[in-house]
Amino acid sequence: MCRNIKPLFNFEPPATNDEIRASALQFVRKISGFTKPSQANTEIFEQAVDDVTAIARQLVDSLTTTAAPKNRQEEAARAKERGLKRFSAERRPA
Repeated sequence: MCRNIKPLFNFEPPATNDEIRASALQFVRKISGFTKPSQANTEIFEQAVDDVTAIARQLVDSLTTTAAPKNRQEEAARAKERGLKRFSAERRPA
C-alpha cells in the first residue's frame, strides 16, 4: 500500500507537488486503513491528505544537507537492479 512513500529530499530535479501528494495520500491510506473512504469520511480524508502534503512540502523545502543532490535516473536504476536481484533470488527453487 505504501509504494509511493519514498525519499523525496535531495534530488535533482527536486520533488514535485504531485510526488509529495502521492506520498501523503499513501500515508493517510495506511494510517486510516481506507483505500477509498466512505462518503461520510471523504471530506476529512481529503483534508488529512492536504494537511500532510503541506507539512511534507514544508519539511522537504526546509531540510539542508552538504551532500550533492542524487540523480533520479541513477537512483531508479539502482532500485530496479536491487528489485531484480531480490525477486529473482526469492523465486529460485532451493
